[in-house]
Amino acid sequence: MATLAVTRRHDLTDGQWARLEPLLPVPRRPGRPSRWTKRQLIDGIRWRTRVGAPWRDVPECYGSWRSVYSLFRRWQRDGTWADILARLQAEADAAGLIGWQIGVDSTVMRAHQHAAGARRHGEA
Repeated sequence: MATLAVTRRHDLTDGQWARLEPLLPVPRRPGRPSRWTKRQLIDGIRWRTRVGAPWRDVPECYGSWRSVYSLFRRWQRDGTWADILARLQAEADAAGLIGWQIGVDSTVMRAHQHAAGARRHGEA
């Protein structure tokens, strides 16, 4: 499948796309092909999350904002984003590219004396 020429500075490079594309879900049912490629829509999602703009402000070069938002929400609801992240992390960890560190916080939180729940005078 032909890829798009990267026209914007923060869009996925061909190398990044080659790494990501095999992790994407395969369409379950045949149907009318999308007017926009998955790469365009994902770049649109990345643009929106990086900039923090409303969905309606996603530039047209990424597809319609409704299509960008629909893909984002569908994959968020069905766990696709979490699955892609877990697979990328597992592969990076196996290659020794991730250094896992554990942080322990020693902060003490105390409840107010009235929040303890016991009655003050017991049975009385």
